[in-house]
Amino acid sequence: MKYPGIWPCQDVIRILFEESVMEVLRPQLIRIDGRNYRKNPVQEQTYQHEEDEEDFYQGSMECADEPCDAYEVEQTPQGFRSTVRAPSLLYKHIVGRRGDTRKKIEMETKTSISIPKPGEDGEIVITGQHRNGVISARTRIDVLLDTFRRKQPFTHFLAFFLNEVEVQEGFLRFQEEVLAKCSMDHGVDSSIFQNPKKLHLTIGMLVLLSEEEIQQTCEMLQKCKEEFINDISGGKPLEVEMAGIEYMNDDPGMVDVLYAKVHMKDGSNRLQELVDRVLERFQASGLIVKEWNSVKLHATVMNTLFRKDPNAEGRYNLYTADGKYIFKERESFDGRNILKLFENFYFGSLKLNSIHISQRFTIDSFGNYASCGQIDFS
Repeated sequence: MKYPGIWPCQDVIRILFEESVMEVLRPQLIRIDGRNYRKNPVQEQTYQHEEDEEDFYQGSMECADEPCDAYEVEQTPQGFRSTVRAPSLLYKHIVGRRGDTRKKIEMETKTSISIPKPGEDGEIVITGQHRNGVISARTRIDVLLDTFRRKQPFTHFLAFFLNEVEVQEGFLRFQEEVLAKCSMDHGVDSSIFQNPKKLHLTIGMLVLLSEEEIQQTCEMLQKCKEEFINDISGGKPLEVEMAGIEYMNDDPGMVDVLYAKVHMKDGSNRLQELVDRVLERFQASGLIVKEWNSVKLHATVMNTLFRKDPNAEGRYNLYTADGKYIFKERESFDGRNILKLFENFYFGSLKLNSIHISQRFTIDSFGNYASCGQIDFS
């Protein structure tokens, strides 16, 4: 909602106060291994240099009331032991700058934490004399891993490819006609159109930081196929149509993303049901962070981020590898005439027979996103 003018100072203070109160009353919940943990609000410091950010530590996690069976803890002759598997890319966040984060956890939980060297795969090993101390350290490490994983840019995504010849030709016809009839409209030019070889339907975005995690994703996708995809698809490709266009924001005169709609040719809801159940399963496993309850089926055909960067990938391209937010200036386009003239444009029909684990910013020999794995319906 947009407000004209400038808000009075007291209104700003009131809003900030209310938001602060809500942070305390309704703290963020982090789901780890099927259990929910409260993430208490803390005042975070902003550091000038990147290396200082590694000293980030969330403070004491409220885990004293957690049952002792929350994690697998092995009793040894020396005490107790628990292990955590994590991508080597995240080790530095457990160590912290000059080892401060690890030392703090060890001191507060009376444990010893062994972390593999950077670049080496292995397990984080927690040992201690007291079982509760080991569990407490494990909880804090898991929360840190989850926190910094969320700061990583997406690396892969689950998708259907829409690069069949009929649809590509339909897309090129759409582009040609739009440029012929609407090129005088503000911001409309050839640079903001999608590459037809990259047309796709995204089911969900993934952060996969190791080959092991890619393999886990392949296995989860295979389980989805066995447990419900075969029943929904009937062991056959889904016959769909790509027809009609829509825009993402609320002002057709200032559009950043225009997309084509995709639906089943038989008018059923099977495609939506299938992708929603895949999303739900991956969210429950923790491989996809829960943002939405349903997949918005759309195939991006125009995106203003392409204007300056043909390889840009929408809203998912706003973070660096270190989790830094990047502000990407974009010039919106006037989509009113396009929406009026091409509202029901028919791009073509195709058969969806595979879900791919696609790697961002990487293309195959056909110019499509490189696939790290897939399942086929037939």
